[in-house]
Amino acid sequence: MTGDETLLAVDGLTKAYPGVVANDGVSFSVAPGEVHALLGENGAGKSTLVKMIYGLVRPDQGTMRFRGAPYAPAEPRAARAAGVAMVFQHFSLFEALNVAENVALGMENPPPMRTLGQRIREVSQTYGLPLDPDRLVGDLSAGERQRVEIIRCLLQDPRLLIMDEPTSVLTPQEVEILFHTLRKLSS
Repeated sequence: MTGDETLLAVDGLTKAYPGVVANDGVSFSVAPGEVHALLGENGAGKSTLVKMIYGLVRPDQGTMRFRGAPYAPAEPRAARAAGVAMVFQHFSLFEALNVAENVALGMENPPPMRTLGQRIREVSQTYGLPLDPDRLVGDLSAGERQRVEIIRCLLQDPRLLIMDEPTSVLTPQEVEILFHTLRKLSS
């Protein structure tokens, strides 16, 4: 794979905490359109690794390149600015707000609510993630709440979408919808 074909290159990432090495010299690359899964037992360092890519945790050693350029986000805002988005295992949504209001909270400069609601409808329809921007988040299933998080990320037009344990709270039917969406995103 040449540098032109690599979206993300991780080389020798290491992160240690007192008494435990979470990641030890991790290296891999991702090309545009690829879907990768990190597999491992609880405590294997999967979440730590994706948090390093997203700028929540700083690696002790190693380097990253994103779209051919050195990449070392000091915070999630820098990762988002570079084109990296992340859906977390534990959702950060306010149950008393509707879908559009929750999405707006995650945006730097949200458009007017009417415009945002229309964009949510368009993106959710494009990717097969049915979502009503006017519904209260407190009334949504776990799968629908995950859709809110995914739509929030997709509205940023990311080049790389990271999902931390995306199937852990989903029903088998919701897992199938997620996999269909991932196939659509990768094409």
